[in-house]
Amino acid sequence: MYTPINQWAEDDRPREKLLLKGKVALSDSELLAILIGSGSRNESAVQLCQRILKSVDNNLNQLGKLTVAQLTSFKGIGEAKAISIVAALELGRRRRAEESTQLKQITSSKSVFEMMQPIIGELPHEEFWVLYLNNSNKVIQKTQVSRGGLTGTLVDIRLVFKTAIEHHAVAAILCHNHPSGKLQASEPDKQITQKLKTAGATLDVQILDHVIVTEQGYFSFQDEGIF
Repeated sequence: MYTPINQWAEDDRPREKLLLKGKVALSDSELLAILIGSGSRNESAVQLCQRILKSVDNNLNQLGKLTVAQLTSFKGIGEAKAISIVAALELGRRRRAEESTQLKQITSSKSVFEMMQPIIGELPHEEFWVLYLNNSNKVIQKTQVSRGGLTGTLVDIRLVFKTAIEHHAVAAILCHNHPSGKLQASEPDKQITQKLKTAGATLDVQILDHVIVTEQGYFSFQDEGIF
C-alpha cells in the first residue's frame, strides 16, 4: 500500500534521516529521492527511485549514462527532475576525475587506469590522451590529443611531441579508451604506438606504455609484453 513520505516515521524520511544519521546511512534510492523531491500519486519518491535504479541493475555508473529523455520516460520524472539527476551524477563523475589527479606519480599501468578511468572509461566515443612525465615519472601534463567515434581516433604525431617539448617532458604514456569494452589492442593501436615510439626515440622522449581503458578494466602494452 502506498504511503506518502510525509506520513512516514521521521527517522525513515530521507531528508530527516540524513540530518539525524548522516549521509552514509541513506541508500542510493533515498539519496536520489532527496534530489527529485517528490514522487507521484501512486508511489513515493523513494519507490520511484528504486524503480529507476532497478532498470539499470542498481548500477550508478549505468544511471549516470542515462539522458534526460531516457529519465523522463519514467512516470513521475519530468524534465526538471531528470536534469537534477543528470547534474548530480555529472558532479560525482567530475569529483572522481579531480580525485584521480591526486595520483601524481605513475608507478604502474594500474595507476594509469586509476587516473584515466574516471575521465574516459565511460565515454560512448574514443578519446586518445597522453600523460607527459618528468624524470621522476610524475605527471606534468595530461592532454587529450584526439577525439573520435565509436571505433577509433586519428592521432597527430606532431602535436603529441610539440606538447612534450613545450612541457619539457622526458617520457610519455599513451592512453585511449575502448567504448566496446574490448580489452585487446587492434592493429591500428599497435601501428600508432610503434610510430610514436619511433618518433619519441628521435626526440629523446621515451614512450613508456600504451594503456587501453574500459569502464571495468585496462590493457597495458607493457604488461602484455607487446610494447
